Amino acid sequence: MSTTLIILAVVIALGFMIVSIFNRFVRNKNLVKDGWSNIDVALKRRYDLIPNLVETVKGYASHEKETLERVIQARNAAMAVPPGDINQQIQAENQLQKTLRSIFALSEAYPDLKANTNFLQLQDKLNEIEENLERARRYYNGTVRENNTYGESFPGVLFAGMFSYQHFDYFEADEESRENVKVDFTV
Repeated sequence: MSTTLIILAVVIALGFMIVSIFNRFVRNKNLVKDGWSNIDVALKRRYDLIPNLVETVKGYASHEKETLERVIQARNAAMAVPPGDINQQIQAENQLQKTLRSIFALSEAYPDLKANTNFLQLQDKLNEIEENLERARRYYNGTVRENNTYGESFPGVLFAGMFSYQHFDYFEADEESRENVKVDFTV
C-alpha cells in the first residue's frame, strides 16, 4: 500500500511539474505578444504620421521624389506584414526607420523646410512616437529575453517541442540604423 502511495505521489508531482512548465511557456508567449501589441500601437501612430510628413517635404523638395517614394514603399511594406509575424515585422520596421532618416537628412539641404512650422510639429510628433516606441521596445525585448532563455534552458528545453515553444527575435536597430547621421532641426 505504501509503495502505491509513493508512486501515486511521484506521478502527481510530475504532473504538477509538467503543468507548471506548460503554463510558463504560455505565460512567456503571452507576455511577448503583449509587449508586441504596445509596439504595434506606436507603429500604427507612426504609419499615420508618415503621409503628412511626406506631403510636407514634397512641397519643398519636389525633385527628391525617389527618397519620398522609398519612404512610402517602406511604410506600405511594413503595414503589409501579416499580423502576428513579429520577426518579419521587425525587419520591415528597420527598413522603414532607415528611410525615415533620409527624409530628415533632406531638411539640411532645404532651410525653408527646416523652418516650416508644420514640418517641425510633425517632427515633434514623430519624436514623441519614437520615445513611446523605445519604451515599448525595451519591455518587449525583456519579455523576449525571458521567453527565449526559458525555452532554451533546462527544464524548458526538454518540453519546448512538445509545448510548441516559439523563439522570438529582439527588436533591435539594424547595423545601418546605428550609424550616426547629423541632422539639426534648430531654426
